[in-house]
Amino acid sequence: MTLQEKVNADIITAMKAKDESGLRALRAMKSALLLVASEKGASEDGKITDETSIKVFQKLAKQRKESMEIFLQNDRNELAQKEIEELNVIEKFLPQQMSEDEVKAALEIIVKELGVSSASDLGKVMPVAMKQLAGKADGKIISSVLKSILI
Repeated sequence: MTLQEKVNADIITAMKAKDESGLRALRAMKSALLLVASEKGASEDGKITDETSIKVFQKLAKQRKESMEIFLQNDRNELAQKEIEELNVIEKFLPQQMSEDEVKAALEIIVKELGVSSASDLGKVMPVAMKQLAGKADGKIISSVLKSILI
C-alpha cells in the first residue's frame, strides 16, 4: 500500500471515528498530494511515489511547526494546539528522525570523505549532507551540528 493509498484509507477511518483533528490533517495531506499529482510532469495516472509523498509530508510538517511557533509567540494557544494535533498525524507518515548523535556521526563521516576541516568549507559539505540525510534529519539540526564539527 502506497502512502497515498494509506492517507485515503485513514481518511475513511477518521471519518468513522469522528476524529476531527486527524481528519483535518489527513485532508490537508491528500490535498497536497493531489496538487503534486496534477503538476506538469507528473505521471498521468495520478500515482505519486512514496519518496515524493514523504517530501510533501515533510513540507507540511515544517509548515505546522512554523505556524505553531508563531501562534505560541502571540499567545494563541488554541490555534497552536490545532497545529500540534495536525503535526502528530503528519509525523506518523514520516520516517523516524535521526537523533543528534546519529546526525553527528553521519556528518563526521561525510567530512572525512570530503577531506574538509574548516568552517569555510561549510558550503561544500552542506549539500552533500542534505542529500544523504534527506528525510532523516531536519536541515536546522544538520546545519548546527555541522558548524560545531567544523569550528
